[in-house]
Amino acid sequence: MECLPDEIGSLFLFEKLTPEQLGRLCEAGRVERYEPGTVYAEGDPATCFYVMVEGTVVLSRRVGGDDVEVTRTSQRGVYAGAMQAYLGDRVPQVYNNSLRVTEPTRFFVLPADTFADIMRDWFPMAVHLLEGLFFGVKSTQQAVGQRERLLALGSLSAGLTHELNNPAAAAVRATATLRERVGKMRRKLRIISEGAYDRETLAGLIEIQERTAERVAKAPVLSPLEASDREDLLADWLDDHGVEEGWRIAPTFVQAGLDTDWLEQVAAAVDEETLPSAVGWLNYTVETELLMDEIQDSAARVSHLVDAAKQYSQLDRAPFQVADVHELLDSTLLMLSGKLGRGIRVVKDYDRTLPRVPAYPAELNQVWTNLVDNAVAAMRETDGEGTLTVRTARENDRLLVEFGDTGPGIPAEIRDRVFDPFFTTKPVGEGTGLGLDISWRIVVNKHHGSLRFDSEPGDTRFQVLLPLTAPASDHPQEEPV
Repeated sequence: MECLPDEIGSLFLFEKLTPEQLGRLCEAGRVERYEPGTVYAEGDPATCFYVMVEGTVVLSRRVGGDDVEVTRTSQRGVYAGAMQAYLGDRVPQVYNNSLRVTEPTRFFVLPADTFADIMRDWFPMAVHLLEGLFFGVKSTQQAVGQRERLLALGSLSAGLTHELNNPAAAAVRATATLRERVGKMRRKLRIISEGAYDRETLAGLIEIQERTAERVAKAPVLSPLEASDREDLLADWLDDHGVEEGWRIAPTFVQAGLDTDWLEQVAAAVDEETLPSAVGWLNYTVETELLMDEIQDSAARVSHLVDAAKQYSQLDRAPFQVADVHELLDSTLLMLSGKLGRGIRVVKDYDRTLPRVPAYPAELNQVWTNLVDNAVAAMRETDGEGTLTVRTARENDRLLVEFGDTGPGIPAEIRDRVFDPFFTTKPVGEGTGLGLDISWRIVVNKHHGSLRFDSEPGDTRFQVLLPLTAPASDHPQEEPV
């Protein structure tokens, strides 16, 4: 269609141009009429810059497998397309959104290379400023994003150190006590070697000792009330049979799963005079077995924490793999357990029948960390208590991971900004405002999924939807999101 300089000049983008400049635009560009339908699609090579002369346009972004409408307008002069052509090959020249028209619409269309030349020729200072702004914001996002990761790592390291310290300290205490008990057993052996017990009594004690060790390994878990009742019975039995400090020995025997029937077997194996010494000897056996169990449990706890840290960081795994989201969620929650504290209850509502999904596990762990951290911060705003619910389910052909909290909710006036870079409601120094932005890019751009939320006071839910299968054209990407 004919390009008229006066018509082009009436558009707000070109209203300050001279007649000569408008003439050059018409010579270099063209006016085209589009029937209802798609003008260009997101991800296609950006070949043209479009300015609407008349009609109605709709801009949309791809989120997962869906096109989400971003803008719909009939305002003359709105523009879209190859708006970053002036940056040349320094950035990928593709359309960042999709453009379609809902009625017959006319556009002024300028080839991308011509648009870039005109920008550089007519507005050299503006181009330098725009370049600086574009790459400056990109560098700032990368730097602050790296700081966000380091802050999360520091917080997780502190939590992991705290979690490791508990079983390590327990193992150290148990080892010191075990050394003391073994020393007492050596002294008791010296007494035995001096002939305090005859051969038959000694054989009976050793047999009872072996059976006692077996019972310790199979000790039942008692309720506090059951344990208290059994301690009273054992203490009374020991007092009645002349065993001193029965009240001190009874809790150890109860913890080992021993009862008065077992004590009767001991009493039947030795004479009345030997019974107190025999009970003391067997007490050392019970304490030694319990201490070794405590050391074993502490070592297993440390090993479990180390495995969780490896799972969280994915240090020994490929960056792109088929992963079990439940393993990733469990490792993240364990790493963050120190931050959760006692006031926040964690509820896991997992659908264990869900299949493994193609993913970048380390980066999904970062998403989980950001969402859990935000949920905890929200619940801390009230009384510091609440419930964090982590749920997995299948939603059509995608896997759903939902994080729900009982915090005050997201105010309606800021809900449109929660995914904006650098937007945060946390106090200065406590948040960069990139957590949700990074999470959105990891989920949407890198995993072809979607991230959404629903919020009201007492019930805020962030939902991550991931494809169950990788697109045929999808290849592992190493570039930062």
